[in-house]
Amino acid sequence: MKIATTTVALVGLFALAGCTTDPSVAPPDASGEPSAPAEANEWFDQAVFDRQYAEREVVPEGPEDEPYLQYINAEMVDTSAYASPGAKKACFANASISNPWRQTGWITMNQQLQVLQESGAISEMETRDAQDSDDTQIADIDYFIAEGNCDVFLISPNSTAAMTPAVERACATNKPVIVFDRGVNTDCPVTFIHPIGGFAWGIDTAEFLIENLEPGAKVVGLRILPGVDVLEQRWAAAEHLFDEAGIEAVDYFTGADPAKIKTIISDELAKGDVAGVWMDAGDGAVAAIEAFEDAGVDYPVMTGEDEMSFLRKWKETGLTGLAPVYSNFQWRTPLLAAAKIFAGEEVPKEWVLPQNPINAEEVDRYLSENEGMPDGHYAKFGGENLPGYPQVWQDRQIP
Repeated sequence: MKIATTTVALVGLFALAGCTTDPSVAPPDASGEPSAPAEANEWFDQAVFDRQYAEREVVPEGPEDEPYLQYINAEMVDTSAYASPGAKKACFANASISNPWRQTGWITMNQQLQVLQESGAISEMETRDAQDSDDTQIADIDYFIAEGNCDVFLISPNSTAAMTPAVERACATNKPVIVFDRGVNTDCPVTFIHPIGGFAWGIDTAEFLIENLEPGAKVVGLRILPGVDVLEQRWAAAEHLFDEAGIEAVDYFTGADPAKIKTIISDELAKGDVAGVWMDAGDGAVAAIEAFEDAGVDYPVMTGEDEMSFLRKWKETGLTGLAPVYSNFQWRTPLLAAAKIFAGEEVPKEWVLPQNPINAEEVDRYLSENEGMPDGHYAKFGGENLPGYPQVWQDRQIP
């Protein structure tokens, strides 16, 4: 499916699909057995873990009321070589809009595009959607290169290693390349935009569970898919801390399938007490909670995400919870970065955005601020000052 900036209905596109080309990463096990143990987790990097641990406490620079323009510990780069007047065409190679988080960001990105079109900074954004396929996204990037009509490449990679050569080919055009959300194994882009990262998510969530559980307690980790750096790093960090704290943790890949999530939790409850649930994405969190209700047992200590469905279920049940955040407002930043680059303004080489979880004291605030939004919406989407708010996000459509 190729997506232009025309109307795209998003209702019902809540199934997550994914793949990996990394043979060292085991695929999801359809039998429901736990994923392979990670005695030597190749995704764990102590130096990056330590850096992201510290970045969680850094006060970001930038406008206080515009978190999508804030940055942490930035090395600024000179972009004067790209300075050029007139509106520019952006070419966006998107991994997918196959889950609610990406759908929310896609809506926000297109509303930001309207603002930049009206200001004369961006003329249009041609978008190609890879539908979670490495091969398709590689072809999409090569299409943009061959077309020769792109002033800037925006790339949200489907997976890390597989996309690296295609990103490098885009860089070789000498047009600015902006990578966001997921990373690649090259530093050739002008800027790489992302929240603090997967290790920070894993640290926030694991520390919360450890603080609220006894040593020896059992935690079930529900993971959506393998092979994506930020997702693998979330579990690598959490697993590391669980091991240190003496928490018994078992993890499963779920594909964000509610039925599979319920089966996993039910099977684990049949084996004994489950004290905690850890998730690397909130999609499916309600299904996990419902499995405890179906079994007639106490709610777990749980980490979900800032998706509205989890926040509402958290409020309804009163469970002990935390909503980690992989800042959805980052979907605004690539277009804003492109405008800065063509204005010759400095941008961070690695643009690290703030990433702050929602705790129990903040739930009511975010429920109130997002009243009327659908369950697949993300509370910290950061688009309240964009045109179309709130109707466009409520409708889950792009005008």
